[in-house]
Parts: sequence; structure tokens; C-alpha cells
Amino acid sequence: MPAGKKFPNNFSSKSLEELADDIIQPNEFIREYVEDSNEAVPLLRAGNVRDGELDTTDLVYVAKTKLGNGFAASYIREGDILITRTGAKAGETCMVPALDRDLIISSHSIRVIPRVGVIEPKYLELFLLSRWGKAQINRLFTGAAQKQLQLETVAGIQIAVPSLAKQHEFVVTMDAARVTRRKKLAEADALLAGFDGYLLAQLGLAAPAPDSRQVFAVRLGQLRDTGRVNADYFHPERTLAIRAMEKNRKIMRVERLRDIADFVRDAVPAETSENYLGLANVQSHTGELVESTEEDGAGLCFRFAQQDVLFARLRPYLNKIHRAEKAGVCSTEFHVIHIQPAAKPQDEIRAEYLATVLRSSLVLAQTRHMMTGNTHPRLANEDVVNLVVPIPDPKIQEAIATEVTRRRTEARRLRASAGAEWAAAKARFEQELLGESAKS
Repeated sequence: MPAGKKFPNNFSSKSLEELADDIIQPNEFIREYVEDSNEAVPLLRAGNVRDGELDTTDLVYVAKTKLGNGFAASYIREGDILITRTGAKAGETCMVPALDRDLIISSHSIRVIPRVGVIEPKYLELFLLSRWGKAQINRLFTGAAQKQLQLETVAGIQIAVPSLAKQHEFVVTMDAARVTRRKKLAEADALLAGFDGYLLAQLGLAAPAPDSRQVFAVRLGQLRDTGRVNADYFHPERTLAIRAMEKNRKIMRVERLRDIADFVRDAVPAETSENYLGLANVQSHTGELVESTEEDGAGLCFRFAQQDVLFARLRPYLNKIHRAEKAGVCSTEFHVIHIQPAAKPQDEIRAEYLATVLRSSLVLAQTRHMMTGNTHPRLANEDVVNLVVPIPDPKIQEAIATEVTRRRTEARRLRASAGAEWAAAKARFEQELLGESAKS
């Protein structure tokens, strides 16, 4: 729509360039990541920008000493609009919320600084996420192998511009709907992410006490027995978590994963199955599946069967562990765990129970001290097989699995309700904004 023309509901049209103080494509970054510290700045990559949400759960860090004056425009601020520029997630859009520390973005995103007094940032985000905004962005993609957006064409996106009072009215209405949605999603997440207390109570165990010691003694014999020189492997937090389980050997089994499960590495081409799961498809701490365009099934993948347990080996502190409800293929960044058949009924292990205990604080206290690698910390094959887990009586496993299923069912109901209510609110916004004839 040419600038100055009217939208169906008689709102005037202005280009994004006219409504912004600046539209910036930041400099490319030195790809040398460091550990988080006061001397590092979190870097937002394309995967951190999602429609309507800035995801800060999985960040990498760049040393401040590597950032000269040329990176000043890479620092974002509250109210900026970010649009991913390249890759599978190109076109995803969000407004930057209030920040508690500096954040920078890579050249894979475009930074829009809305003009104060002309356009409300939250309204601009709402418009760009509307049918009309999305339709324009989708028409701007270039590139055959990889989708791309160009700064010049993004600047020309036409925005419906009602009065500031009307913009504010839209924002207030949609903020209320967003609060309701987030509340239900938080309730859903809490049902599963907060399961640890129930699990430990059923097992008669206490949560491992946090231990921040950086200096501790290790017997020379331990080093010889394990062949490990990584000091963190012998951290008291990990050692005490294992000892707490072993004290209960009289009332339950305590096993290493290698003794109760097989690690399947059945490599197949990704296109052999429609049910591909990447790391981004598994929610941290709950094991629930979520939609994601961040990863495509390409190259070789691992085949998994129904009831197998998928354990993410990349950044295990993110706690991405999923019990497969149907067969498929997954990223090779998963360990595929197949429970060995039991010789006796009293030795059976339920897949839902195993997945739950692998997500627990009992196992996290082990994995956070077993990772190797700084930039992309992973759990090595020889370490994951040595994870220690408690195996209670099948009746206790059944009770735990039943409660997990009950909570999972309720969590999915809440998520479905939140999604339906948000979709309805968005449809009402678009109808009022674009008018009955605005279909795209």
C-alpha cells in the first residue's frame, strides 16, 4: 500500500521508516563466546527473537573487550522492535521489554527504534504481528536456499497509524488478553516444572543442598579409579546427591543408567520420518513438546521408539528430557535411552518415571558438574551412562507416573485454553484494525 493511502478502517498509512528514529542492521560479531561474568555481554541470536516474545533462556556471551565503538548500535533498549533477518525464523518480531542488564543483538536481526510521540512501540509490535503486517513481511523474503530480509525493503513496510489515543486503547486491550494468556501458561508450566517436590517426597529423599564451593578435596584414589582430571566432576554437590540416594538402598534400588537401559544410536536420514524432534522442540524442565522453526530435520538423525526417553546432551542444564509418546527421529544432540526389559515384574521400570527422575534435582546435581566444553557444553557418552538414579517399587513408580499424567493433561488443557483465548483476542484486534474486508 503506497504511503499516505488509507487502510480499510480509514486509518492513514505510513512507512516503517517514517515511524522510526532509526532502523539498524548491527555489525557481525566475533564468534568467540565466553562464560557469563561482569566482563561479558549477553548476545541475542536469531533464535532468541520469537513472535511477541524475547526469549532470554539460552544466551551466549561476548567479552566486552571485543566490542569497540562500532558495536554501539548493537545494544538494544526497552521499546525497540526486533525483526529476525535470516534463517528459518526470518520475519519473527517482538518488542524489547524492560531489561535488567545490557543485551546486544547479532546481524541476524534488524533493530527498529520507534519514534516517540508518533507510534507506540507495543502498538507497532501488534501491527507487525497482525495478518496485514505478516503478509507484508512474507512478501519481502529473498533467497532460495535461505530466507532473508533486506534492510531497505523492511523500511518500506506500511503501517496503519490511528491516533495515539486509539493506539493506546488497542495496547491496553491486548495487554489484558496477554496477561490472561501468560497466567494460564505459567500455571501450566508450574504443574510440571514444580513436580520435583512431589517426586522427592514419594522417594523419601531431600533435594540436594546447593553448594557453591570452588575449592574442595579429592582423594587420589578417586582420580585413579575414574581417570578424570576435571575437578568439577568431583564437586561435593554431585557427590552428596549420589550419597543421599545410596543411603536408601535398603528401601529402593539405586542404579546407573548403563545397567537399566540401552543407548540407541540408530542413525537414519531425517526425511525417513515426519515426526522429527530437535532440541528446540522440547521444553526445559517439563519435557513437553513445543512448536519451533529453529531446527530442520536434515542429514542423519537418530530413530526412537514409543516410550524411549530422549535426553539432551547439549547444555544439559537446560534439562530437556522427553518421554516419546510416539515413534520418530530426533537430532543427534539427544541420547536415545531405551529401557531394558525386566526379568521380574518387581524390577520393571516405567518410562514416564525414568523421564521424570532424569529431570529431577537429583540428576541435575550430577549433570551440571559433568559437562565438558565451554562454548557448547555437552554431556559425553561415557558420562551419561554413569548417571545414578533411584528405582523404587513399581507401585511407587505407578503412583508417580499417574500424577505426572494428571498434571500433564491439565497443563495441556490450560495451554489450549490460553491459545484459543489469545487467538480470539488477536482476531478482534485485527477485525477492528483492518476492517471486515481486510483478508490476507
